Amino acid sequence: MALLTGKVAIVTGAARGIGRAVALRYAEEGADVAFVVQKADERAVALENEIKALGVRTKSYVANVADFEAVKLLVEQVKSDFSRIDILVNNAGITKDGLMLRMTESQWDDVINVNLKSAFNFVHAVAPIMLSQRAGSIINMASVVGVHGNAGQANYSASKAGMIALAKSVAQEFGARGVRANAIAPGFIETDMTAKLPDAVREEWCRSIPLRRGGTTSDVASVALFLASDMAAYVTGQVIQVDGGMAM
Repeated sequence: MALLTGKVAIVTGAARGIGRAVALRYAEEGADVAFVVQKADERAVALENEIKALGVRTKSYVANVADFEAVKLLVEQVKSDFSRIDILVNNAGITKDGLMLRMTESQWDDVINVNLKSAFNFVHAVAPIMLSQRAGSIINMASVVGVHGNAGQANYSASKAGMIALAKSVAQEFGARGVRANAIAPGFIETDMTAKLPDAVREEWCRSIPLRRGGTTSDVASVALFLASDMAAYVTGQVIQVDGGMAM
């Protein structure tokens, strides 16, 4: 039997990159997948078709993930459409980098709202459902910069550090009712975002990684699968770094 047969997952920020890889991996392992995108476009349609081809149920949802009431309504709709919610992956995120002295208030607010407030919104909305089921897995997609910080990314680093603390706090609050919460902290992952970096920067980055390569979205999706599955039934409040040893 597939690892996630009979489970329903919500994956935010699923249009591309890590979110897309997680949604597909969950579907391959038997989960029905409700995925959240910023807008309905050809990427959302393509993902929906790929997931349907794997023989599970799926539906795309469009929402401003930073809007508390919009997320509440979205989760209620997912519960109505799929009857239950077993897994939540908070993956939606943006970057608006800049040195602290030059960072604008809007750069700070936008990143915190999309990356961190959205996670609060979704956890708050799914909590009553998972707690009543006495089971659930919440996974926050953080980053190694949320552990160690990074110059020029005060907003992004703060948002990802918040994701880690949120997961740990939720793990303590919800554990007695069988709901787990963990964070994944990817390092240098080959995505559309990192593909825009100059070759020299990419090469220098890879030289600093013990495994001497960037990670793939599949590497991250594999850890997300483990945390969502019953194999991780006794794992909660943890941060798993998927970084090739970059931030030991």
